[in-house]
Amino acid sequence: MNIDIVMIITASAILIMFYCLWLTLRLKNSIPGGLVGKKWGMLTGLVSLFSLGYLATPFFNQIPEDLLRLIVALIFLFGAIYVVITVKLIHTVITELMD
Repeated sequence: MNIDIVMIITASAILIMFYCLWLTLRLKNSIPGGLVGKKWGMLTGLVSLFSLGYLATPFFNQIPEDLLRLIVALIFLFGAIYVVITVKLIHTVITELMD
C-alpha cells in the first residue's frame, strides 16, 4: 500500500466525518422534540450516509466510471440537502431565541 498525500487526506476526512457522526449521536439526546428534533434526526441520517460514503472512497478506483459519476452526483445532491436542512435549523433556532 502506497501512502501518499491523497491517502492521508482521505483518512483525515474519514476520521473527521466519524467524529461528526459521534457528535450528532451524542447531542441527539439533548435535542428537544418537535421541528428541531425532526430536523436533527434528518441531519443525523445524512451524516451517517456521508460517513459510509467516506469509507467507500479508498475503493473508488475499483468502481466503474459510470457508477462513480452517479455516486458523486448523489453526494452532491445529499450535500445540498444537508446544507438546506442545516440553514433552516439554524434559522429556526435563531427565530426561537429572538422571541
